Amino acid sequence: MNSRHSRPPLDRILKIHERLQARAYPNCVSLAAEMEFSALTLKRDIMFMKERLKLPLEYDGRRHGYYYARPVDRFPETALSEAELFSLRVAEKAISQYRVTSFQRPFRMACRKLSGPSNEREPGPADLAALSFRPLAPEAADQHSFEIVTRALREGRGLRFCYRNLGAGMAQKRHVHPYHLACIENHWYLFAHDVKRQAIRTFALARLSSPSVSDERFAPAVDFNPDEYLRGSFTVMRGGVDYEVALQFDRWAADLLRGRQWHTSQRFLELPGGAAVLQMRLNGLEEVERWVLGWGAHATVLRPKALLERIRKTAAELVERYRAVDIEG
Repeated sequence: MNSRHSRPPLDRILKIHERLQARAYPNCVSLAAEMEFSALTLKRDIMFMKERLKLPLEYDGRRHGYYYARPVDRFPETALSEAELFSLRVAEKAISQYRVTSFQRPFRMACRKLSGPSNEREPGPADLAALSFRPLAPEAADQHSFEIVTRALREGRGLRFCYRNLGAGMAQKRHVHPYHLACIENHWYLFAHDVKRQAIRTFALARLSSPSVSDERFAPAVDFNPDEYLRGSFTVMRGGVDYEVALQFDRWAADLLRGRQWHTSQRFLELPGGAAVLQMRLNGLEEVERWVLGWGAHATVLRPKALLERIRKTAAELVERYRAVDIEG
């Protein structure tokens, strides 16, 4: 059998490697109890490390455990299948759309290490030319700020910065405990506990400036889950009201909507003639209002009334604004 497809799981082997590096003299019985795998499975792993990876594994009869007969400076590379290697290169191509060196460069280096000389074939230009990622207006995040924010996240330290709210003229000083960083709709957002306000707040990195990491350490809230936190949001903004949103789309728009996940709560109902209704439960209307307006006459609000009134008001303002506009040509 091809060793690429029969090799033991890497995470299990790495744990054995860690125990050997710590000179803990593990054996198959102790490893089985610690890792909750059978002793036979661990025996195969150890033989794989010794025979296939050529690691200097020896057994000490007095200590009843394995050890490295000489120092192992780095774990040997393992071969990837063509499918695994291709997937890795696709991931590298996907992350390259974000011009943030602190992620892009080390990720590229990791890909090169994983797909290095131990792999017989690398995807050629024709392979990768078949796939591309073209996000609409990806955000050019400030590299310096990004690196400081990610450092605070990695080290579990407090973060101070100046922040300008959306549409505001002046920035305010903030002191937060950073919990999570996410790229949503091609924008980077930091979810953090605001120390002064004693609540979790969302900060757009593009409006964050002069960040600095403090000496203060904190324990992140174990119950914070970004998916749960944003469950009622259309994208990232949270509100305080529960809305049942229903939008009707004509046949042209329904063809563009069909088969896509617009929200975790969505229900997509087909109508006669090819039209469709999209239903969602949201806790705010600002973001979905902009989205509905983007569909123009192809979308109609069925409910709630609050969203219908917002669309009517914006439409009336647009009519008045463009009534007096006269553009030649």
